[in-house]
Amino acid sequence: MYFQRLRDLREDRDMNQTQVAALLFTSQTVYSRYERGFQTIPVEHLLVLADFYDVSVDYILGRTNIKELNRGK
Repeated sequence: MYFQRLRDLREDRDMNQTQVAALLFTSQTVYSRYERGFQTIPVEHLLVLADFYDVSVDYILGRTNIKELNRGK
């Protein structure tokens, strides 16, 4: 499930896989494997993406459908 969320979040930002891979200091090939569900995403990358997209890790993992973070605003 999380791999579809990764793709949706990336596309919502009009980014390509190479751009997101650069953010994670990894290759486009590795990132592509995350999005296709062929490789489990490391916690370190998950945290970077959650911060970058301003969503919770639970949202990316499909544990919640609430996209917006409530940061005490």
